[in-house]
Amino acid sequence: MSESSSPIAQLSSDKSAWWRLVAVVVGGAGLGLAWQPYGVWPVLLVGIPLLLLAVHGQRPRRAFGLSYLFGLLLLTVTIGWIQVLGTWIAALLILFEALFFGLLGIALALISRLRLWPLWSAFAWTALEFAYSRVPFGGFGWVRLAYAAVDTPLAGFLPLIGVPGVSFLVALAAAVFAWAVLWLLRNGRAGLIRARRPAIAVLAGFVLVSAAGFGMRWLQFEPAAGDQGTVTVGVVQGNVPGKGMDAMGEARTVTSNHLSQTIELTAQWRLGQVPEPDFLLWPENSTDIDPMLDQTTRQVVQSAAQVAGKPILVGAVTRGPGPDERQTTGLWWDPQRGILASYQKRNLVPFGEWIPFREQLLPLVPILQEVGPQGVPGTRPGVMTVPIGDRTITVGDAVCFELAYDQTIYDTITNGAQVSMVQSNNATYGGTGQIEQQFAITRARALETRREIAVATTNSVSGFIDRDGTVVHRTQEFTADSFVVQLPLRSAVTPAVLLAPWLDRAMALIGLLAAVAGGVGLARFGRLRKTGEPEVRESVHS
Repeated sequence: MSESSSPIAQLSSDKSAWWRLVAVVVGGAGLGLAWQPYGVWPVLLVGIPLLLLAVHGQRPRRAFGLSYLFGLLLLTVTIGWIQVLGTWIAALLILFEALFFGLLGIALALISRLRLWPLWSAFAWTALEFAYSRVPFGGFGWVRLAYAAVDTPLAGFLPLIGVPGVSFLVALAAAVFAWAVLWLLRNGRAGLIRARRPAIAVLAGFVLVSAAGFGMRWLQFEPAAGDQGTVTVGVVQGNVPGKGMDAMGEARTVTSNHLSQTIELTAQWRLGQVPEPDFLLWPENSTDIDPMLDQTTRQVVQSAAQVAGKPILVGAVTRGPGPDERQTTGLWWDPQRGILASYQKRNLVPFGEWIPFREQLLPLVPILQEVGPQGVPGTRPGVMTVPIGDRTITVGDAVCFELAYDQTIYDTITNGAQVSMVQSNNATYGGTGQIEQQFAITRARALETRREIAVATTNSVSGFIDRDGTVVHRTQEFTADSFVVQLPLRSAVTPAVLLAPWLDRAMALIGLLAAVAGGVGLARFGRLRKTGEPEVRESVHS
């Protein structure tokens, strides 16, 4: 076979590697089931070990091919819902994102030659998540192990070490399991006898860590709920016409739907059927027409605020700051004084809200005109200090895609948010796995920050999540609905919010250094073989 043939072709032609191909196919597709809408989290301890075993001790080129195939299958299962934007968009994104897994495979293969390789492998996985959460164009950190682990005992560590730390723990547990399997395979029947004590120690460790994580779900970081007061929020899901890419096509209808549902909710609390809210939460894109510039839209929103007699946190698309530009904005709309505060979404969806290299790409790919004016990210944290009656509170706001970005969420807490809101428009992805995946990410954020979170979406899934990640209330897809929830005002900042950004960087650096160390060891071993010196056995130490 020629040196120019692809890694995957090389694997297919190697008869001794058939089980590695089977391992990455089963492992990649199977691991994808750990994320919502499937939520089969035990496969975390199957899919990851299969990849580790498949690339163990392999040459970098072969490890890249194996892991790239693993990534292709994993991402097809988890984020295949992107095909609603176009099959070619989904294909390009998956083909590109799988490259990160190919690089992970190289790192894992090099690391497998080191002592304590399960530990360094877990660091390498966190380096993978660090990279694809940032590169390119801000990254796409949707498929992180911590989001799949939200229903596991390890989720209890989220308020201490955050999403990066829990991803590390999941990867470490899986790597230890892979190490145990490899050790048994190498030592055969005698290994079963010798493995009793190590197996008991490992099992005891799993039990203790799981018990600790389970208990920490209820760990308190401040006085009991309500000691600093509460705020009551009316969440409005107005519904949209149509589904898929045409869901938001009738912009005025969407805004009118939210007015209608606001009127219905107002009638309910005036009849005593639900508690009276302090303010209302409308979702992202509850108006796609700038209410500050369009008279009709302004009248609809103002009518809703006046009918309710309450402020509304409105999700709007606003024009500017420059020509042919727009921003996704949260507007605090007071019924008497109009707009008192605003927040501009910081993390925009590439090719959904903005187009990288727009001037160069638009002539080549005319369909990108459908994106519309270029989205411009905001620069300030998502906090708004606003009056409610005779008091002032600080509201934290995250908009849809921003939930996947650690620092954006942490900034709302460190800048004084007392309550947490999420505004989202998932209308395009109705009926796909994206809906449940985003809700799981929101649950992880509730646990991580130890804050209750109210979620408003245009047509799915709005809800209320308790600070321990429990779903207290949720709506159905493709319906108009509304409900009222009470949130305690909180001021405590969890260790995760303060430490996770530094922990994330440190773990990524350790993973990179471990891969470099493995590469240096491999290069030295190669030189020894070429010079005819005595062969040094690989330092696998399994």
